[in-house]
Amino acid sequence: MSTKTLPGRGDTDQQSTAGPERSAECRHLPLRGRARGRRARAAWILAAPFLALFATFMLLPLVWSLLMSLTDTSSADLRTPLNVSFIGLDNYVRLFQDEQFFTALRNTAVFVLVALPLTLAAGLAAAVALDRGVRRFRAVFRVGFYLPVITSIVAVAVVWKTLLEPRAGLVNLVLGWFGIDGPAWLADTRFALPVMIVMAVWRNLGTVMIIMLAGLQSVPQSLMEAAELDGAGAWQRFWRVTFPLLRPALLLTAVTTGIGYLQFFDEPFVMTDGGPLDSTLSATLYAYKQFGNGNYEMASAASYVIFVLIVALTVLQFRVLRDKD
Repeated sequence: MSTKTLPGRGDTDQQSTAGPERSAECRHLPLRGRARGRRARAAWILAAPFLALFATFMLLPLVWSLLMSLTDTSSADLRTPLNVSFIGLDNYVRLFQDEQFFTALRNTAVFVLVALPLTLAAGLAAAVALDRGVRRFRAVFRVGFYLPVITSIVAVAVVWKTLLEPRAGLVNLVLGWFGIDGPAWLADTRFALPVMIVMAVWRNLGTVMIIMLAGLQSVPQSLMEAAELDGAGAWQRFWRVTFPLLRPALLLTAVTTGIGYLQFFDEPFVMTDGGPLDSTLSATLYAYKQFGNGNYEMASAASYVIFVLIVALTVLQFRVLRDKD
């Protein structure tokens, strides 16, 4: 004889109370969807001016320059600028057959490989000195180191060019007091590029110093005290405790400074115009000169080679300096 279990009164009450709650939640779902839709529309409306400016002045020129690097603009009719011939990678082949471009790449590589480590080391040393060694007038030193960063690069280049004048420059005047005959710094192939490296390090170490100083001040003091109790010396505490915690700050400064150094342009443009004998010609200055000479396709190809180098250097820095954990 089969028996059927009838729902109890409690079960009936539970179903009766769950029903209105579920139906009320279902009624609220369309309202929530409409609210999210309104927020999404408002966000797109607020972002529309930026997106329009970015597409007009950034994205469109980037795409256009890429297409230009794959075409022959020298044979195009100015009255019909869209009627150009597609030649593929011929402009890149011509670019790498240009000895002047290889000179510009070599100068840029030397500039980056020498100036970047010096800038990071000098900025880190200044940050450590301000964090631990210099107690009085710390704010004055911070401003003094950072002041060249916010100064116009054109003004800085003009001042340095005046200081390095072979006859009336202050540098050679001071060297003359010690019986040293100073060279023509910016007219000598041996000294022109090293001078710009020194100038770049002096100008950019303030940025590295500020970021490193923030990283140093974020290191927990308890870790330093624990390492000191374990018998670690000052150098061991810095290398084993402080430096690993500075990896994010070091990565940030290395990437931003490296990108800037791969695009260095203002210093040779203002001070030497790439001379003497192309000893300070950078890759970006080469692209600028090609554009000024009407070789728009070569200038676009050189710009995209620089872009590839920037991506390669950034990826390398992320692989070397990223947090291993």
